[in-house]
Amino acid sequence: MKNPTQNIVIAIDGHSSCGKSTLAKRLSKKLNYLYVDTGAMYRCITLLMQEQNLQINQSKEIEDLLHNTKIYFKQKDNIQLTFINGREVTEDIRLPKISDFVSEVSTISAVRKRLVEQQRQYLQENNLVMDGRDIGTVVFPAAQLKIFLTASSEIRAKRRYDELQAKGIDIDYNSVLANLIKRDTIDSTRSDSPLKKAGDAIELDNTNMSIDQMVDHVILLLKESKFS
Repeated sequence: MKNPTQNIVIAIDGHSSCGKSTLAKRLSKKLNYLYVDTGAMYRCITLLMQEQNLQINQSKEIEDLLHNTKIYFKQKDNIQLTFINGREVTEDIRLPKISDFVSEVSTISAVRKRLVEQQRQYLQENNLVMDGRDIGTVVFPAAQLKIFLTASSEIRAKRRYDELQAKGIDIDYNSVLANLIKRDTIDSTRSDSPLKKAGDAIELDNTNMSIDQMVDHVILLLKESKFS
């Protein structure tokens, strides 16, 4: 089964903080593809739910929130900015309080259904690089190239810890590691679209790889395919 358009999708799935977004951003820039950060979309819903004090079992209120929410991205000075209904939330959605609950919010079927609909719309006019947890299995099962990123929990936690420290966020490494392990469990065991490697995905362990090595490797894989 091929995609209904001639546009190309590079689907990048994997656990938290394994470099999916970094790889996807670099690929989109090199290939001139549209980058869609699906994780940011779930973080946006998490932020709104926290601001409105909504719990994951408040189905009606969540449906209303989804109906009245528009999430979109803009490029500025080589940085992708995230917006909710015209409000820029790029940094807000990366705070630890969002990371602590985004995996739980992503288990809500109504949230997943709504966001997947939005994600698929991007393919109508663009070649895509899209990263997340279920891109190659649910959102675009016919993607021409599927990558499943892995790295050790300790390396992923260190990367996330360094990122937060660079932003001036005071948090200890063990808290970051515990959060990653918790998110891994929730993402992999949820009933709706759990994180798993697609049967035709290429696994890439980047524990000991630089971002440049990852980018070069994926571009080589794309060139070796008939879709490049």
